[in-house]
Amino acid sequence: MRDFHFPGRSPVLATNGVCATSHPLAAGAAIDILKQGGNAMDAAIAGAVLLGLCEPQMTGIGGDCFALVSPAGSDQVLAMNGSGRAPAAASAAALRAAGHATVPLNGPEAVTIPGAMDAFCRMSAEWGKLGLADSLAPAIHYCDEGVPIAPRVAFDWANDAPVLQGAARKWFLLDGKAPKVGDMFRLTGQAEVLRRVARDGRDAFYTGEVAEDMVAALTALGGVHTLEDFAAAEATPGDPIAGFYKGRELMEHPPNGQGATAILLMNILAQFDIAAMDPFGAERAHIEAEAAKLAYDARNRFIADASVTDRLEHMLDMDTARALAALIDPKRAMAGPAALSEAVHKDTIYITVVDRDRMAVSLIYSIFHGFGSGIASEKFGILLQNRGAGFTLQEGHRNEMAGGKRPMHTIIPAMLCEGGKVVMPYGVMGGQYQPNGHVRVLSNIADFGMDPQDALDAPRSFADAGKLKVERGYSEAVRAELAEMGHDVVVPDTPIGGAQAIRIHDSGVLEGASDPRKDGCAFGY
Repeated sequence: MRDFHFPGRSPVLATNGVCATSHPLAAGAAIDILKQGGNAMDAAIAGAVLLGLCEPQMTGIGGDCFALVSPAGSDQVLAMNGSGRAPAAASAAALRAAGHATVPLNGPEAVTIPGAMDAFCRMSAEWGKLGLADSLAPAIHYCDEGVPIAPRVAFDWANDAPVLQGAARKWFLLDGKAPKVGDMFRLTGQAEVLRRVARDGRDAFYTGEVAEDMVAALTALGGVHTLEDFAAAEATPGDPIAGFYKGRELMEHPPNGQGATAILLMNILAQFDIAAMDPFGAERAHIEAEAAKLAYDARNRFIADASVTDRLEHMLDMDTARALAALIDPKRAMAGPAALSEAVHKDTIYITVVDRDRMAVSLIYSIFHGFGSGIASEKFGILLQNRGAGFTLQEGHRNEMAGGKRPMHTIIPAMLCEGGKVVMPYGVMGGQYQPNGHVRVLSNIADFGMDPQDALDAPRSFADAGKLKVERGYSEAVRAELAEMGHDVVVPDTPIGGAQAIRIHDSGVLEGASDPRKDGCAFGY
């Protein structure tokens, strides 16, 4: 329990349902859906789609999603891959011939076909209760009426606004400028898109006038996208992957997501007595940083589209983790993994909902970089992701760009299980940080006995791009000790990630936790 003399958040305790996400309006919309008789899937879709308006620099219907779902009355966990594919005519060779070493971040070359909308439609039909129209109603309302801009959103918006181009400037700037805290923001064009999808289903998005609007925006800039590419978009169900840490099972989404990276990192840390370390000391931060370098190096070499990820079992094997752990010097930093030739993910949203019947949904939804590609369709204002920049142009690499292929994805939802039962859906935003974040939260709980809110509040560090990012929550003495070990220590300008979690107690109580690094909260009833 937190010390009430200091600022902080108490957990949200309820019995009928809880939602935790990064914006209060989205959390409120999800709870309203539950009160109307909807289930966790209805509520998660409602909150997620609304977040595309509340945090448009992070996500939107022009992006991708992944989900883990535990249906009511079942201990089973299922995966849904709502990530899009490169257009059929995409070619790494063509980009290399044009002189590109990497996929251009803010051009049509980086735009993969949005997969989230198909996933929302499929998940609503498969697991929802009320129907898609009810789930989309809150976002339709707010897209027409507007939402006031929240503080963290305004901060991110100002940083990311320079990438907006063409029609995107009309839709996502106010009088040519990033909106300020409290300014009202609307997306009336997207309200119309959502009305059509609510009435006619996924074809209203992937065919006809809406698809034509997106294709026109891309082809005008030299994109190779076709209406056939959009019509063929399809989310795919699957099974999660898993590993164990101190009696807890960590469930992750399979490739093309990077969930295996979290399991490998977790398995490397299992070779050390983390619980004997100071949770906020240099020793733990150092061992975690070294383990992350090794796990991320494996990710960079092995994870790609599911059709070509052929070393998954190797990544999940405990013998692999033992061999990698033996490479760690407990007193000295090693070099980081080789630099990625593909772009590093930065921005996303995460939402989790558990309902009275204990259906649990863990859903993550993104347009990759802040405001994605910066390209929006003219008529409807659909901002298009730049997830294709997650491909490499390196010839022969598993993650080499090719038509119809999914890029390696950084967004990953998670669930913790104990005794075969789901006990905590959770997620940690922050692009590259996400696998590290999943394991840090798990270790905070398993090694140090923190409750979910404390586990999310706790300071973070992350070895990234040759630097060891150390939040201000650590002491100067710890930073100095890490520097002596050979780490290039920096204090990041923005906090590392943002997380949400819901603990399902045997007593019937749900315990929601929400990261103070974001504007959001947990709500329950």
